[in-house]
Amino acid sequence: MKNIFILTLTLLTLSVNAQDSNKSYSFSLQQAIDHALENNYSAINSGRDIEAAKEKKWETTAMGLPQLNAGVDFTDNFVLQKSVVPAEFFGGEPGTYAEVAFGTKYNMVARSTLSQLIFDGSYIVALQASKTYLAYYENAKKRSDIDIKEMVINSYGNVLLAKENIAILEKNIASLQKTLNDTKAIYKNGLIEEESVEQLQITLSSLESTLNYNKRLLDITYKMLKINLGIDINDQITLTDKLDVLTIQNMDLSFSNTEFDVNSNIDYRIATNFEEQRSLEYKLQRSKALPSLDAKFNFGYTAFKDEFQFFTQHQNWFNYSNIGVSLNVPIFSSLARSSRTQQAKIALDQAKTVLSETEQKLKLQYATAKSEYEYSIADYETAKSNLNLAERIEKKQQIKFTEGLSTSFDFNDAQRQLYSAQQKYLQTMVNIINKKASLEKITTK
Repeated sequence: MKNIFILTLTLLTLSVNAQDSNKSYSFSLQQAIDHALENNYSAINSGRDIEAAKEKKWETTAMGLPQLNAGVDFTDNFVLQKSVVPAEFFGGEPGTYAEVAFGTKYNMVARSTLSQLIFDGSYIVALQASKTYLAYYENAKKRSDIDIKEMVINSYGNVLLAKENIAILEKNIASLQKTLNDTKAIYKNGLIEEESVEQLQITLSSLESTLNYNKRLLDITYKMLKINLGIDINDQITLTDKLDVLTIQNMDLSFSNTEFDVNSNIDYRIATNFEEQRSLEYKLQRSKALPSLDAKFNFGYTAFKDEFQFFTQHQNWFNYSNIGVSLNVPIFSSLARSSRTQQAKIALDQAKTVLSETEQKLKLQYATAKSEYEYSIADYETAKSNLNLAERIEKKQQIKFTEGLSTSFDFNDAQRQLYSAQQKYLQTMVNIINKKASLEKITTK
């Protein structure tokens, strides 16, 4: 019994600690966007890509700067290389040879080399390419931020939509439950048929099922928003903006009338960057036909010993040094170099075609996004008007039903029409927010 008590106490303690470790957040939509741009997982990694690109740029630059290397070579000649010399050199018979071993058992060399690239066409192109490489990841970071902003807006709106759906469903259920109770009382007095009660019960069950689904959906939409924000899905989050307020704030037809500059679009800049890369690759292949020139300075010491005593006081070290210049001139490669150059030229032409295609697609996307945004505003106004009509029709049918002037089927049709109008109205509100975000994504500079 004591062990069970200790185990229960431990589990309760762990549960409390786990709850205490969860954080709580409160966000308006703009605050959520700002937080995501700092903490979203993709935003963090795209920032790291830029840092890596900067290091890559310096790596390329360093290739043309002085390079200093040092090393120590040790050799143990446990079997010395032998050669033969005429034996008569040592008083032997003419025409015969004697075996002689040259060298010592141990050799050691301490060396250093200073090298400097003087001219190489491919290095110059590589420097230009490193700048383009960095620009690509900077553009990729901007593209990632734009995508993250759109995802946060969509997921923020989905949470608000789910909450509004739940609120309306709960209100409809409460109203329908009251009507059902009144109808049951009328049925008991024998004034209406049982079918009317059953029809209301079917509608009520359907609403309750929809409510349960939306409650589960709300939990999923919250978790999706948390992932986009870059926070733990178990953390607590409160949204301070309201769906109707955001809808009004995003209703701006003048925004869709701004001039679209395709050159400022991030996708177009990325395609331009891609063309620049292919152009530099073509230039690189052409530069390989140029000669290259570099210089080296070598300095070191050598020592020889039949016993390993290189670090004794009387060990003799023999220094050496030399300086040299190396010139490499490409002459003939059996047209391999020409083939690589032509391949790079074809890749450049393909990149130019992709750039032209991107320009045309972006113009189409802008026209589509503009049309959908303008339509979403008009659709919202229509849905708002239809909702008012559906509410009045449902109210009239309810009065007629309770007074026995209409059937339960007529009342049920009015109810379904109202519920559909409510859903349509809420969806058009979210559509305005999302379509505005899509249009901003294309026009963002």
